[in-house]
Amino acid sequence: MDLRHLPPLNALRVFEAAARHESFSRAANELFVTHGAVSHQIRALEEQLGTLLFARDGRRVRLTETGARYAKAVRAALMALADATYDVRSSDRERRLIVSSASSFSARWITPRIGSFIERNPQIDVELLSTNALTDFTRDDVDLAIRYGSGRYPDLYVEPLLDEVFFPVCAPSYNGGALPKTPADLVDARLLRSDDELWRPWFDVAGLANISEPRRGVLYQDSSNLLQAAIDGQGIGLVRRSIATHELAAGRLVRLFDIDAPSTDSYYFVCPPPLIATARVQAFHTWIFEEVERFRELYVKACRGAAGPEAAGSALTQSTTDTIGCPVSAR
Repeated sequence: MDLRHLPPLNALRVFEAAARHESFSRAANELFVTHGAVSHQIRALEEQLGTLLFARDGRRVRLTETGARYAKAVRAALMALADATYDVRSSDRERRLIVSSASSFSARWITPRIGSFIERNPQIDVELLSTNALTDFTRDDVDLAIRYGSGRYPDLYVEPLLDEVFFPVCAPSYNGGALPKTPADLVDARLLRSDDELWRPWFDVAGLANISEPRRGVLYQDSSNLLQAAIDGQGIGLVRRSIATHELAAGRLVRLFDIDAPSTDSYYFVCPPPLIATARVQAFHTWIFEEVERFRELYVKACRGAAGPEAAGSALTQSTTDTIGCPVSAR
């Protein structure tokens, strides 16, 4: 057989997921692509094969008889490929640590700090898997994940790592340095939009019942990209504490107002129960919880620096305090 005639591997992965779920939408969620991207890959695969793999009924799909046979063969082939890959890697697997986390948290929280882990544990080879797709430990070759969610992850070891709040930030140079002085000033401001962080909960906490969710401008799918837009002076962004603190401390961003909107989700350290006792996972566990404590201290300093020494001292004595000691005036 001429291997050049095989369909692209990515198309086969998309087909396997769509066939397993018998749903393009669920396959898209698993692979972190759009419904349209899955549909396009499937149609291209069907054209290459010259046969229908799915019967369509509106947005509902089901495997054809040919599709079911092909799905079984494709799944077996992909599993064989995965097993072969695992065998090749298994010789040095004990010193490889694969960590999965959301792209924004990986880029803005883990990456700036990971050097200290590597210096402390030179015997461990770290692989950071940055993805917004939920890790399936029964299928993915991952040791542990830092998940942002509810903490309800059945059959896994789950430990709370860091709670989260939201607040508005902008570049010091935004609007020529004439920054909003009160939350009401945001009515006329350029507010950055994101699917991850909606403004409505923060508006409610800030007492801005009459301001609507922004509808115009770029919609950022990744929080890290929105943060970069704020750094570049493109507008005011509503950001998570975890990914903004480093930029606040460096002076690239300014926090506006001492008002937090608490998140219903938090970060969790998650791994399969058998792996929590392994040396590589224990080393990362110790390191990241120590880094969380340092992060708490950095956040308090960043808040004080943003407010100025005298204002910060007054805020710390007169305002309420959140879970890591930074002043807030509303909840």
